Amino acid sequence: MARYVGPVCKLCRREGMKLYLKGERCYSEKCAYTRRPYPPGQHGQGRIKLSEYAVRLREKQKVRRIYGVLESQFHGYFQEASRRKGRTGEEMLALLERRLDNVVHRLGYAASRSEARQLVRHGHVKVNGKRLDIPSFVVRVGDRVELTEGAKKFKFVAAAVAGADKRPIASWLEADRGSFSGSVKGTPVREDLNEPEIREQLVVEYYSR
Repeated sequence: MARYVGPVCKLCRREGMKLYLKGERCYSEKCAYTRRPYPPGQHGQGRIKLSEYAVRLREKQKVRRIYGVLESQFHGYFQEASRRKGRTGEEMLALLERRLDNVVHRLGYAASRSEARQLVRHGHVKVNGKRLDIPSFVVRVGDRVELTEGAKKFKFVAAAVAGADKRPIASWLEADRGSFSGSVKGTPVREDLNEPEIREQLVVEYYSR
């Protein structure tokens, strides 16, 4: 499957805010956006006035890059959300949040979603006792997510847990860091999704134009 393999720090600079794509580095002084808070390229420091269409496009791109999904897949989440009851934007974010790779990241066992995706793809994550290597798998309330015995010994997992202990866990998840496991105790809460700030209504307006 196609995927972005370029420098992710450029994505943060392009969107004009931290997207937290590189784990702990994003919280340090080494963060590229902290050092150069303007878009990449020779015209990055120029004054740019965005049209209404461009504002909505940039918001769509930002959310897509935060969760690390391609355009066709992201559009699929929007279409699924539009068929559900409730606000389309919040339903779309709920689907993205319940992706298995995002859940592993939210539980604190990976410093970034790309790191969590690698854990899942390499078969180091189990859901309800069974290995699952599909990052886009959508978990349900009551599902138990845990790492395999081998993954518990990885140094980057230990480093991720140490960093995650400094930040609060999402209210809809319950983590047992001692056993490297966790469970889904509810549906994603919109108030938990403010870092980075997301304006999902602009994404809905972009696809509804």
